[in-house]
Amino acid sequence: MKPSFTQRELDVMAALWEHGPSTAAEVRAALPDDLAHNTVLTMLTILEEKAYVTHTEEGRTYRFHPLVDRGAAGTSAIRRLVDTVFGGSDELMLMHLVRDQKLGRKKLERLRQLLDAYLEEGNGE
Repeated sequence: MKPSFTQRELDVMAALWEHGPSTAAEVRAALPDDLAHNTVLTMLTILEEKAYVTHTEEGRTYRFHPLVDRGAAGTSAIRRLVDTVFGGSDELMLMHLVRDQKLGRKKLERLRQLLDAYLEEGNGE
């Protein structure tokens, strides 16, 4: 099953991916919002119940470790974004990114090179 995260869960996972195994207090300090310690601990417990994180005991505290890698989460999040916002159209999402981000010529040429290399490897069939 592909992972599916709420926005708050993604914030917590991002802290774990960025900083590595962390206590609830360390995750809380890394979050953009000022959440209560118990809220962060609840989020970590939910993520653990979903098998997205695990923990090891260090004395009286737990250190949480991500079980889902950032790439898998990104794939799932992008698919959900394409399906919900862009009606399942990958092309529409790509054009939105290109136009909305006002990418310069160098970045567009780099994207073209990446796409060409991807196709040369036999992908996209």
